[in-house]
Amino acid sequence: MSNINLIIEERPRNIGNFMVGRLLPFKDKRMVGPFIFIDHMGPATMPAGQNFDIPPHPHIGLSTLTFLFDGNVMHKDSLGTEMEITPGQVNWMTAGKGIVHSERTPARLRDGEKSLHGLQIWVALPKEFEEMEPTFFHANAEELPYWETDGIAYRLIAGEVMGKKSPVPVYSKLYFLELKSKSRQTVKIGNELYGEAGLYILDGSIESEETTFEPKELLVAKDNTLCEFTMNPDTTIYFFGGEPFAEERFIYWNFVATDREKIEQAKQRWRDQQFDRVPGETDFVPLPLENPNLKPHN
Repeated sequence: MSNINLIIEERPRNIGNFMVGRLLPFKDKRMVGPFIFIDHMGPATMPAGQNFDIPPHPHIGLSTLTFLFDGNVMHKDSLGTEMEITPGQVNWMTAGKGIVHSERTPARLRDGEKSLHGLQIWVALPKEFEEMEPTFFHANAEELPYWETDGIAYRLIAGEVMGKKSPVPVYSKLYFLELKSKSRQTVKIGNELYGEAGLYILDGSIESEETTFEPKELLVAKDNTLCEFTMNPDTTIYFFGGEPFAEERFIYWNFVATDREKIEQAKQRWRDQQFDRVPGETDFVPLPLENPNLKPHN
């Protein structure tokens, strides 16, 4: 496939008590546009007593985007936010100079069987916004732009593309776009995309130049102006990307920054428990083993 620069397959990672499929960062591709981290959660079914529990942990220098296909997650943060996210909604948390949050199965679901499936995404902040005050934004499914063209249903989750704009308050030029097709359809996006572009296959498959691409693959394009392919029946894909940054980004654990010293300062703040706390939460995720090279997750 001449327009595919790289194919990244999901790699299993344990994020505490839950296995995910990691897509970004990858050893040969740390970022796609401003997108610096993507985990595919599930699909998983958890019996009574087994729950999704990520205790309070800090972030700097990024925005987190949670988008669920199935299940429920309760988000709590050091701003005092308590927001349950359900399928089709968007939780968008901007860390800026620092925020702490937890993610757990809601209390009412913890004693029964439950499922969870979705995407956890980090978007690096532009350098001028790295020290901004932290914020949180929630969008319901019906607030997201939705349209249908030539047998394909589009939903713009974040950013701006194809003449549409999501209400999610992003800080750089980007897009996170869902395409669904019930029947076999040819997609010709042409020059609608910009910057760097990645295509993730959630369900079904796509074909291009006699090659079939399957789920759990992330395709990174060489040239976003040459985007043409065929979606097979019952296929769901996601485009994400945007304008890349001029500066390098360093990543250590949950910290992203243009300056290594900012990460060192955040590490010490977390060791000393100087970040604001999540109201009502007493446990926390300790700082992992030191990594002097500040290498990203692989």
